[in-house]
Amino acid sequence: MNELLEKYDSWLKDDSNVAAVTVRQWLEPVEGKDAIIFPPTYPIEGNAGYSIDRIDGFTVCQIDSVGSQANRIEPIFLREQYCDLVPKVIIRATVDGRERSIHLLEAGHRAADAIVRFSTLGARIHEAFRAIHENGDATLLARIAPTSLVFGVWDSRATQVKLPRVLRSVIRAFDVYELHRSAQYSTLAGELLEGPDVEVTTKGVKAELGLAHVPSVKTHGGIRVKGEIRRDAALNVVAIRSLASGPDNEIGTLSLRRYVLGLALVGLTFEQDFSLREGCQLIPDKGRPPEWKIILHDGTRKDIVLTHRESIEYARKAAEQFGIGQDATGEFEAMLARKIQELPEKDRKALLRKGPVTMEAIEEFLKKRKTKGKTTKEPDASEGGEE
Repeated sequence: MNELLEKYDSWLKDDSNVAAVTVRQWLEPVEGKDAIIFPPTYPIEGNAGYSIDRIDGFTVCQIDSVGSQANRIEPIFLREQYCDLVPKVIIRATVDGRERSIHLLEAGHRAADAIVRFSTLGARIHEAFRAIHENGDATLLARIAPTSLVFGVWDSRATQVKLPRVLRSVIRAFDVYELHRSAQYSTLAGELLEGPDVEVTTKGVKAELGLAHVPSVKTHGGIRVKGEIRRDAALNVVAIRSLASGPDNEIGTLSLRRYVLGLALVGLTFEQDFSLREGCQLIPDKGRPPEWKIILHDGTRKDIVLTHRESIEYARKAAEQFGIGQDATGEFEAMLARKIQELPEKDRKALLRKGPVTMEAIEEFLKKRKTKGKTTKEPDASEGGEE
């Protein structure tokens, strides 16, 4: 057996004392440490605002959420360097008369996304979730949607299978000052139409069409970080050990866990460009190198050396041993999605949890419900009849 393939086997055994692998990486704005950066904005009481928590005068600002980080890391498996590690699963759809191909890695809810559920691959995905729910066997899901095991998935509308993230990453800034800015959009087109007395407004058809001067006063203007900007990432080894290839299948289970670990290590060690959004481009802080640790169940923290190159090699060997699932292409069934939308909420939930959603399943479900309704009404129809 290959030495590299066995390197992390002690982590993957059920009695392992390894809890996680973590990395802390310090970042700074590309313009310099004292530069203003722009965090993401969220709708707060009708306005856009930053996610800043204030605790005893100390402030913590979210720069890139766990979900956002996952959406930046997962698509690397579309790249030529990594695409051979996962199956290529495509959903084809027709939008406004034009064909569009959507890779499963682009689906927001991964294997549990509606783009998959209402496609010709829906039955296969449902069977994969059902195997986990009934037998604790994640093999089928790993064959068609392995990154769902790495970045987490919740089949909330059907089997209720919920798998935690193996890999999570978040970027926060500590001890920040919130700033504001004001500006005004000046319209040349409005002046051509109305002369110098152009209306100044933020609402109405003129503002909508760019035919008015539109002021923007005291809006979010970024933050200045007095403390530090830090990325915290963790690879949850316990979550990997919760995966199995069914009961009493030690060889298959080890192979599955190696495969998931390999993908997670690739994601953990991947060097992001940290160009997060307009006004928020970060780079590593050369004055503070990242800290890589292996964490044991007793709280012990030990330094560990992980490289992206070796992680890719390990992932390839693990994938080869496990057996990557075959590429698959499905068709999004718009008529199916519309049909199930028409059902009452109670019927929709019952149908989704019963099995794969197909037109045949809907017809059978409605037929049984209709028959049941008739059976229920028969005693009332015969009331007062023959004795």
